Amino acid sequence: MRWLETGACWAYNDRTDGVAKEICEIGGNRITIFYFTATGNSLAVAKRIGGTLVSIPQVIDSDGLHCKDDAIGIVFPVYYFAIPRMVNKFLGKAKFEADYIFAIGTYGIMPGAAMLNLQKQARENGYRFDYANHLLMADNFLPISEAGKQIKSLPKKKIEERASKIASDINNRRHMQAKASPVSRAVTTVVSAMIPDGKNAQKYIINNHCNKCGICAKVCPSGNIAVTDKVCFADNCEACFACLHLCPQNALHHKSQKSDKRWRNPEVSLAEIIEANSRIA
Repeated sequence: MRWLETGACWAYNDRTDGVAKEICEIGGNRITIFYFTATGNSLAVAKRIGGTLVSIPQVIDSDGLHCKDDAIGIVFPVYYFAIPRMVNKFLGKAKFEADYIFAIGTYGIMPGAAMLNLQKQARENGYRFDYANHLLMADNFLPISEAGKQIKSLPKKKIEERASKIASDINNRRHMQAKASPVSRAVTTVVSAMIPDGKNAQKYIINNHCNKCGICAKVCPSGNIAVTDKVCFADNCEACFACLHLCPQNALHHKSQKSDKRWRNPEVSLAEIIEANSRIA
């Protein structure tokens, strides 16, 4: 169990070694943000908002998840117009106590009804998001988007301006409820049903540029990759494409990718993503 930063009232029970453990530090006027990131977009947004940042992959296996702070938020990428599988699992386990709870979904093409469905899930778990918004960023979905074109389109997306507005909204405790048109809801129902079942990595190709450096395993948030004398994929892939985009040798490829060009948010280092995602003991 690793903690990226402390300061909020964050308690957990970890019984993996048969011993119940608890950590709880009380902090006033603070924000705790839980985030899930692959190529750095969501981490960049979380850093912009500020506060105590906790990587979801680093706490997802805890038996009990409880956070108490003045404000609590989650930041994550939207996949297939839906919430990533690991984020869904986290929300089903976590207990939040805060005067203000918020959620930000980053997306590359369309957010669909992801944030609206997130709000519904929160109500089922006994709480609600006071602020739910989404932010258009570079799309890293290789079967649809070409990274080079995405990079060229960044100025038109006004990411800096819109991310600053979201950070200001949150720090000023603005309220905003998620909305989605009937068309978005219908499309989301169809597309979200296509979320891979964990075997997405079987579509990946490893070329002869691979030098077994192990970066792919270190950036995988689900611990789905093992590197020995070869690279092996299990069946718990989040389809986040971190391994494909962050391979230093550009040795990993998707069978349906549009190009070999890759993306990592320039505001986030490879070391930060490894620290956030690595599940290697």
